[in-house]
Amino acid sequence: MKVLVIDIGGTNIKVASTDMRVPVKIPSGPTMTAEEMTKDVLAATAGWTYDCISIGYPGPVVHHRPIAEPHNLGVGWIDFPYEKAFGKPLRFINDAAMQALGGYKGGRMLFLGTGTGLGSAMIFDGVVIPLELAHLPYKKGLTYEQYIGVAGLERRGVRRWRKSVLDIINRLKAGMVCDTVLLGGGNAKRMKDLPNHVILGANSNAIDGGIKLWQDVDPELANHVPAKQSSTKQTPKT
Repeated sequence: MKVLVIDIGGTNIKVASTDMRVPVKIPSGPTMTAEEMTKDVLAATAGWTYDCISIGYPGPVVHHRPIAEPHNLGVGWIDFPYEKAFGKPLRFINDAAMQALGGYKGGRMLFLGTGTGLGSAMIFDGVVIPLELAHLPYKKGLTYEQYIGVAGLERRGVRRWRKSVLDIINRLKAGMVCDTVLLGGGNAKRMKDLPNHVILGANSNAIDGGIKLWQDVDPELANHVPAKQSSTKQTPKT
């Protein structure tokens, strides 16, 4: 089973596959629509061979469909005919959940993705639980994302940003009773001196997670498999 993985972000869309493990970056931004994304991905992957598609979406996903427009992109993402446009069976999952799935090593793990915004997900004994923590209140009338998303980093500077990241990690770890926290996203590499319970995510996590979404499917049956709900058990324990 060869999988095309599309990781949709507020700054770039990263595209990779089972065979093409080095991601191709496609600029996105606040006006990017689902139709534009589809056209750009198809153009960038012309000549690639794949059987199915995993899409990491920067927003809530229920019954394998996006249910809200993304905060950092354009409009038209909810009702777009993705399977018709791509001509392949596909599965949606929250983008943070896809990264979490790719980096999961067992136990009770919280994932936080510090990129343009703040992605979050949890995995408990192999069960993927997408979260929407970014817009919950944190301090001074601002949200978690406003403190440790890219806008908070640029506004407050890297030292204060690091301090807030560690504070938020510790609060959420305690509240959710996690064994470990996987810290991913484009700005995670800016952190220093992480505590032992925090694991720095790898660039390959999203790709690995997207491929894992299809591990339970016989290639001969891929076109007949109903879409999976992203909050169900996606992968066996490791």
